[in-house]
Amino acid sequence: MIPSIPVPWQAKAWQTELSRAITDVEDLANILGLSLDDMDWDPNPTFPMRVPMPYVSRMRCGDRSDPLLRQVLPELAEKNSPLGFESDPLQETSATLFPGLVQKYRGRVLIIAAENCAVNCRYCFRRNFPYAYHRHDSTFPMLEHIRDDPSIHEVILSGGDPLIMPDARLNNLVESIEQIPHVKRLRIHTRLPVVIPQRISEPLIEMLVNTRLRTLIVAHFNHANEIDDHVAVAFTVLRQAGIPLLNQSVLLAGVNDNVESLCSLSEALFEVGIFPYYLHLPDRVTGTSHFHVDIDTALRLHGSIQGKLPGYLVPKLVQEVPGRPAKELIASASLPPTSPRINARG
Repeated sequence: MIPSIPVPWQAKAWQTELSRAITDVEDLANILGLSLDDMDWDPNPTFPMRVPMPYVSRMRCGDRSDPLLRQVLPELAEKNSPLGFESDPLQETSATLFPGLVQKYRGRVLIIAAENCAVNCRYCFRRNFPYAYHRHDSTFPMLEHIRDDPSIHEVILSGGDPLIMPDARLNNLVESIEQIPHVKRLRIHTRLPVVIPQRISEPLIEMLVNTRLRTLIVAHFNHANEIDDHVAVAFTVLRQAGIPLLNQSVLLAGVNDNVESLCSLSEALFEVGIFPYYLHLPDRVTGTSHFHVDIDTALRLHGSIQGKLPGYLVPKLVQEVPGRPAKELIASASLPPTSPRINARG
């Protein structure tokens, strides 16, 4: 299916934006009109800062507590090491079959297609991931394993961010996967078009719609302010091309841990054709304790948004527990019995 809205940028515009990403906190502060003295920032982070200008342009100037800024600013709080936070909380090392190939759940495998992202999110559960080990000059061992296991029906491209790969390399990988008869679906987990919407180009769309694989994109939005006109165009084009669009968010202290933010995000996502899919409890990874939201707070928030949104706009509240056969659904509190009834005939 060919989208009716043309992509309003050149195919390689995203690479230009990627090359001029901000990597210096002082530069970011100057752009936003902030003083370094007002920012509790870490001048020597172990996880470097990287944020593209299209994403910076959506931040509120002069606002130290901007929810988008909080997601990318290296803070001194990252030096804290409370009990229970570790470098590999999801035990992905033990789920690794080959360098670059991870299998946590039956029927699907995850390929570490790239080791870099367009943006370094401070809460990233793979911020300490051993990417050097997962580098691979050839995908042959991974693809042979998938070919030899007929129970695998879905391949997930992750990273890093798989869309950071040039189109030619991504196309070669997709073509190799689609040659495996029992693989039916290709799932792409990405944040790149959130921070650089120009990544959604006509060559990319053509690649995704021409494969025999049923392809879906799982985006990663955490706040409604991440959706501007360019982002709306990018995802509208994807939707018109017939590509299913889902979103998974992380519940983050100081970013979206309130009912208004969560409801606004679901509404904004639906406006551009994306269905809210998952709301994750943050993983307990070293350096991210300042983003932690406890499960009781998460349950209260989820119960509240259930009372304000239609069911299809309420993401599933989940957490990933190593060794479980699937992500663990967390049941939220039901509406209190004193809630007023709505007359269906009214």
